[in-house]
Amino acid sequence: MSVKFGFTQGLNVARLGLDESQVITACQIADRMDYDSVWIMDHSNVPQWKNAVVNDAWLMLAAIGAVTSHVELGACVTDAIRRHPSSIALSTITLDRITKGRAILGIGAGEAQNVVDFGIDFSKPVSKFKEQLEVIEKLFESEPDHRVSYKGQYYSLLEACLQAKCIRKPRPPVYIAAGAPKTLELCARYGDGWIPIGYTPELFKHHAGVIKKLAKENGRELDGFHFANDVDIYFTDDGEEAWNKMKNAVKVSLYKPELLKVHNIPQDSEFDFRRYFTEYAMNKPELMEQMKRAALKIPDAVARTAIGVGKPDDVIQMLERFIVAGTNHFIIRFWGEGYFKNIETFGNKVITYFRDRARS
Repeated sequence: MSVKFGFTQGLNVARLGLDESQVITACQIADRMDYDSVWIMDHSNVPQWKNAVVNDAWLMLAAIGAVTSHVELGACVTDAIRRHPSSIALSTITLDRITKGRAILGIGAGEAQNVVDFGIDFSKPVSKFKEQLEVIEKLFESEPDHRVSYKGQYYSLLEACLQAKCIRKPRPPVYIAAGAPKTLELCARYGDGWIPIGYTPELFKHHAGVIKKLAKENGRELDGFHFANDVDIYFTDDGEEAWNKMKNAVKVSLYKPELLKVHNIPQDSEFDFRRYFTEYAMNKPELMEQMKRAALKIPDAVARTAIGVGKPDDVIQMLERFIVAGTNHFIIRFWGEGYFKNIETFGNKVITYFRDRARS
């Protein structure tokens, strides 16, 4: 499988305060170039940046689909806890139809920040997520002459059906955000692709191997599986200066027990990562402060491998490390000023380099 390249409008765009018109323009630029995919974050808000414009991901994807013709379109990623699986399935099918088969469902178990402030129960997120994936899979196959039923602990279907069929066959691909043992197992069982975030090449290779092993145990062949990777890129003439400014933020984005284990980094005994994941919201800023202190223990040499900082050649070297580790679909987050210019630079310098190498 050749390597694909996409980019996401995520926290980077929120930090810049770009609005819907600017995001749509960015996606049109990518569509005219040689990008394969564009993605939109699915958040309720990002209160850490008050100037951010946070729109509904699925409406934005539909708007982008109307003014593009080439790129695939996906949510990176939809927060399963906030929506009923019937709504997610129908939104995916509808996007697929109005874009003539370009929809991707990016989906994850969610995070406390997007739900607890709105009074939504965040207990048992992975158990609920498993049922969501099973319900969505059934609904993708449903029609009036093939109604489906399901009885779970959290969701149920009673002779249900959707009355719109996907353009892409057999259905739009499902990319699952996963980074812990239980979610990696769900990815191996139900996913057509995997979207991790905040990874080093070593952790990516390790977890890609876990997914392959679990898929084999479940009798699945992963031919055509997309080992995607949400990575950060910062174009600058002075990579060292930029790195010194951003390295602590990079370490926070990387911090997770699995990464510490792979790199033999001692875990901070005073920081409860599980509590952070299940409880962190803007009304509990102390949890973020604890996370920041714990993340500083990640060595610079480890953190630097996870991000592309510097000139295009520096970025190419970073991406090559991830390709060796198994990445075959990059989802880029561009940081820094000059957002449109960054999209063009990556397309002209980086994507062109890899396309030319693949043809040679």
